[in-house]
Amino acid sequence: MEMFDLTIIWAGIIGFGLMMYVLMDGFDLGLGILYPFAPDEDARDVMMNSVAPVWDGNETWLVLAGAGLLGAFPLVYSVFLPALYIGVFLMLAGLIFRGVAFEFRFKSRRNRRWWNRAFCWGSGVAAFAQGAVVGAYIQGFHVENFAFAGGAFDWLTPFSVLTGFGLMAGYALLGATWLILKSEGHIQEWAYRITPLLLALVLGVFGIISIWTPFVNPVVWERWFGHLQLIWVFPALALLSAFMVYRSVKRRDEGIPFVATIGIYVFTYLGLIVSKWPIIVPPNYTLWDAASAPESQLFLLIGVLFVIPIILTYTAWTYWVFRGKVRVGEGYH
Repeated sequence: MEMFDLTIIWAGIIGFGLMMYVLMDGFDLGLGILYPFAPDEDARDVMMNSVAPVWDGNETWLVLAGAGLLGAFPLVYSVFLPALYIGVFLMLAGLIFRGVAFEFRFKSRRNRRWWNRAFCWGSGVAAFAQGAVVGAYIQGFHVENFAFAGGAFDWLTPFSVLTGFGLMAGYALLGATWLILKSEGHIQEWAYRITPLLLALVLGVFGIISIWTPFVNPVVWERWFGHLQLIWVFPALALLSAFMVYRSVKRRDEGIPFVATIGIYVFTYLGLIVSKWPIIVPPNYTLWDAASAPESQLFLLIGVLFVIPIILTYTAWTYWVFRGKVRVGEGYH
């Protein structure tokens, strides 16, 4: 009998990588979604400058999670990519447009408005595609003999469209609370004003998704209502985090709104994991069904155990170096 279950370890590593990506890339995608509504061009400068030093490093976690899935759970790739080709393409296209806009907006004067639009639309499309992919995962795929047997647009349903817009709203909330932390003056006041509105939108959309989810996936229905479990602790903690966001904004706190918004994401994410566990390829393939050979998992694990501390170290160092407020006229050029 093995002392450690490598499949569980890898599930934890990939789950951690995905959560880090959602949190760390989520706020800069959220700023892009909020871009058209900014009060002026100075505010847009501050919004972009607040994430310019860190946005590309944030996406390291997406690469780590994707590479880990390919190596540790090859069945996920063989099913998810054919099922989600279009959604994944839209996400990558959005991230590319957003990344190009980062570099060219500061250099261009005559065409700056077009790079503003590229930043906005790239962020919005990437966020929507990520949310739609999550919705498709919740509702499941048509799988036969360990292969996807559905159509190219099976992922695009009313439920996945709702989850796509829901994640856009959630990222916008994360971006607004990040801006509270990093800005000052009229820009910070604008962020304070829009945060309660975004919080109400997020709670409304996520409430509809929560009611709808058990009806699109019988496994979730059984997990939620089959018998009493501690699963309801997670939505309760998410609602508590939402209340902390609202209260801290009213008190004009600067750091707590962002931390509490992270809490909403973490507890919602944990609730989703518990609702589906141990299913990794819906409707019924478990982690162990999708896992690669133990020898492959162990070989990859040795490398990852070196890589993750390095990523955490340089990420923490970057955020420490660029801590503090971003002011008008200062920042990345």
